[in-house]
Formats: sequence, structure tokens, C-alpha cells
Amino acid sequence: MLKIGWASRDITPKRPVLLMGQMHVRVANQAVDPLTVTALAVEDVVLVSSDLLSITENLQKGVLANLQRLQPDIPAGNVILTATHTHTSLVLDDGIYAHPGGNVMTATECTALAAEGIAAAVAEAWRKRAPRPVARAFGHAVVGHNRYAVYADATASMYGKTDRPDFRVIGGYEDHGVDMLFTWDTDGRLAVVTLAIPCPSQVTENAMEISADYWHDVRVELRRRLGQQLQVLGFCAPAGDQSPHFLLYSQEEEEMRQRRGVSERQEIAIRVADAVERALACTKPGTGTPVFRHLVRDIQLTPYQITKKDIPWTQARYDEWTRQTGDTTSWWPARLRHVIETANGLHNLEPVPIRVHALRLGETGLATNPFELFLDYSLRIKARSPARQTMLTQLTGPGALYLPSERAAAAGGYGAAPVVSLVGPEGGRELVEITLAMLNELFA
Repeated sequence: MLKIGWASRDITPKRPVLLMGQMHVRVANQAVDPLTVTALAVEDVVLVSSDLLSITENLQKGVLANLQRLQPDIPAGNVILTATHTHTSLVLDDGIYAHPGGNVMTATECTALAAEGIAAAVAEAWRKRAPRPVARAFGHAVVGHNRYAVYADATASMYGKTDRPDFRVIGGYEDHGVDMLFTWDTDGRLAVVTLAIPCPSQVTENAMEISADYWHDVRVELRRRLGQQLQVLGFCAPAGDQSPHFLLYSQEEEEMRQRRGVSERQEIAIRVADAVERALACTKPGTGTPVFRHLVRDIQLTPYQITKKDIPWTQARYDEWTRQTGDTTSWWPARLRHVIETANGLHNLEPVPIRVHALRLGETGLATNPFELFLDYSLRIKARSPARQTMLTQLTGPGALYLPSERAAAAGGYGAAPVVSLVGPEGGRELVEITLAMLNELFA
């Protein structure tokens, strides 16, 4: 048995908000489903999943400040915040979009709302800790797909067309594995399902309403099958080059969904719930007290090596953006301009500081990273991990952006370019080795 507690909160705003996740301004006046925070306290560590695009520095500070008031005995360094990467959630930083004024919530107000809800869930989960059994499981559900099309000239494009004569191959691997942890309450009922799915939550990423995207449908479907009391802790496993959108088979998939009478999000939820039920059928509550250990490392990774070869792609995007919008001050053109200036020697490349957590729960290893980490690195960690099962989660810290693989960086395109990547392949290899060293220490 481990001391485990859980709690959740609704952080859906009551006023209009800017939506985070696209290049253009979107204002949402309503929510189609709630934004949820779920916290799972295990011994002296609290794992938190939030229906947000990412974890910002201001949000992290806000959560810790609230916890000082609500539950000051929680070690600040043991609260691990993660995001499901929904593109229809709150804007938490100023300067991303121009604020439209009026009754639309500001980034500061949205951060305060989210921080308060997260801290309340963390504090409640901490107080409710009691000896409870856990068990691990593994299954498969087709959710994510590689989103890069590679062409005859060896270049790649995110969501590129595959019906072009020069289309050659999809840009990388897909991972349909689902890592699971089950937690039972003291009365024997299944209480928490923790899932790590290698796919961001962006099926309806262009919508104009607040939404948790497919994770909401997963919660609904699992509660329908396993009980309304069930908590679902959803981790976005490394998926920097993955998406729920199809480059191939989109027409066939749409036809089959219409025959079944389900949406794309509901189809994903059914697949995930099928995998959970199948795994649960042969998984019993653990007995005895599993080993629990936690390591945290503050490290610095080699930055993306920006050179003059990065100028043409970046300059073309900058010129196109400013010509179409007249905007030269928001985050996107400012970042494009910074890359061009760095390539011309006007800025120094500094090591990128990040924090990595690694946990051992019996035979399960869990490790974090703050990036939208390309799948190649995740597969290397899992292949070499000493744990019987390795659960990975990304988006656990502020400001790290994408971390592209070697082949993605060579092919280029959005997501693999330095404009959205502070760390490149060299830093990715460093992250793999550091993560494996931490896991090896836990399982020594």
C-alpha cells in the first residue's frame, strides 16, 4: 500500500476568454465542456494534470503561492504540474495575442483562476492521503498519428498534403501504447485511472469555444463504464510530432465514424476505454508496499544551434506574417526576428535550464520533461529503461517549446525549426541520457 489521495476542480471561466493555441485571435463566450484539474498525491509527491495548453512560469508561481496558504507542509519541489495541451483553453501569458478589451478576461485573471483551482485540488488530494493499493497495466489505443509529410526534396511539412506527386513518406513513428496506473479506494472500488497517451488534446483545436477536447470524452466514457466516482488523471506522453489528425485515411475514418454515429473525439474515447477495460480485466490491486522513490534534477541542456541556414525559412515566415497582419510586436513575429538576429550573431546562445522528475512506483518508472518532445526520444528512453514499465509525460514546465528529433530538424518545418525550439537534437540526446541515469538510480 502507498499513501494516496486525489481530488479534482473545475477551472472553467464564467466570462469570455481568449483561447490559446492558434496563430489568430479567438474569443470564447461559452464552454462546450469543462476544463478540469485532477491531482493525485502519492506519498510526498503530487501529480497534477490540467486541461491547459502548457504550464507557464506565472502559473507555477501562482500555484505555489496558493499552496503556501492552503497547505504549507507540501514540499514545493514535489508538485509536478502537467498540461494535456488542449488548444481551446486559457491564455496565461500577456503578449501572445492582442487583448480585445471589454469583459474578456486578461491573462493575469486566467492565471489566478487556474492557480487557485490547481492549488485547491493539490491541497485536498494531500489531505486525503491514506494507504491504498495500486497496480500498473499496459494497452493500445489508436489516438495519435505522425503529423509530418516528407517530400522528394527531403523537406517536411506539418499537416502537409499527401496527395502531391512528390510525397514520399510520413515523417516518423507512431506510438499507440497506453501506460496505465490503477488506484483503488479503501472500500475496493476503482478510484483513479492514470493514463499516459502519446497525443496532444487537439481534435477540435480550431473551435471557438472553451473545451478540454478528447480528454473530456475519455472521462465521460470511462465513468459511464466504470462508475461516476472515477477520477481520470490524463498525461500527454511525449508527442511533439504527433496529432489526432490523419494525414492518411481521413476520408475512410470519417466514413466509418458516420456509420457508427460518433464524433472523432468520441471515437478516441471509445478506443481508450476499450483498452482500459481490457487491461483492468486482468489486473488486480497490488499487495504489499511497493518501493516508492522520487528524484528531481535541475539541469541545463545545449541550446538549438541556430545558424545562417535557418534564416531563409524564418525570414519568409516573418515577411508573410507582417505583410498579412501588420503585427511586428506579438510573440510570433518577435520570436522570428530573434532567430534571425541570433543567426546573424546579435544574440548569444545560452544553455536552457529545465527540471526533470523521475519516480519509482514498484516496477513502474515515471519521468517528466517540459517539452513537446518528439517521439524518437521517448522511444529511446523506454527501450533502455530498467523499469518493467515506463510512463513518460511531457509539458511539465514553462517555456521549453518543441524538442525535435534529428530527422525532423534535418527536414525542417514548423515544430522542428528553432523559432519554436529552444533545444535541438544535441540537447535531446542529453535529455535521454540524464533521464535514463535517473531511472537507473531509482531501480539500482
